[in-house]
Amino acid sequence: MRIENSFIPVRGVGERTERKLWESGVTHWDEFAGDVVGPTTADRIEAYIEEGRTRLADDDLSFFADELPASSRWRLYENASRSACFLDIETTGLDADSNDVTTVTLHRGGETTTLVAGRDLTAERLQAELDRSALLVTFNGQRFDVPFLETCYDVDASLPHVDLLYPCRMLELTGGLKQVERDLGIERERPDLSGRDAVRLWHRYERGDEDSLERLIEYNRADTVNLETVMERVADRLHRQVFESACAD
Repeated sequence: MRIENSFIPVRGVGERTERKLWESGVTHWDEFAGDVVGPTTADRIEAYIEEGRTRLADDDLSFFADELPASSRWRLYENASRSACFLDIETTGLDADSNDVTTVTLHRGGETTTLVAGRDLTAERLQAELDRSALLVTFNGQRFDVPFLETCYDVDASLPHVDLLYPCRMLELTGGLKQVERDLGIERERPDLSGRDAVRLWHRYERGDEDSLERLIEYNRADTVNLETVMERVADRLHRQVFESACAD
């Protein structure tokens, strides 16, 4: 499902009206006809489509992300999949005001980069990585990863953001990322570690154990790379559940 299939960013258009449009054969902006809705709503939709085309031509996804509920931002993914940045961090605790970020992994375009505190994890490098991305994809990043990075490194992470926690809930996929992976049938090559394990590995590294850092990096990278698979499977399921089911009617 693409942005051009969506109408709920329009003021006054909710899921019910959007589904009515789809069921009437208006499944894309190109197919919009004002006779399906009232004249006021039709005018708003036409104005939205006109501006939306300009925004898409400028690769401006913020226009749409700002108007979509968090649970519906998965609709941005197909338009931005090639430049989407999957991000996951490890920290020494849960409070950004009193704990530190230890590693940050970013996965984009098939390439995976891990930045390590005290080595190459700097505000400048992190900001440059974020600025290269059209869309940020995390799991619980809206409440955890992004606030941590903004607090500890003062970066601007305001790019369009799909936090997979919310679309997963639409599919009744609950629990943490590892549980969601299991429910989606995604297997890991290496034994799973917990957040507490990640903290212990970092402290061992600080005492001189380089192998512990390598294990921590592997763990962080596995989380991040798997986000892409989760994103694709969740988007596919929601496409069928939300869009194809209405079109079939």
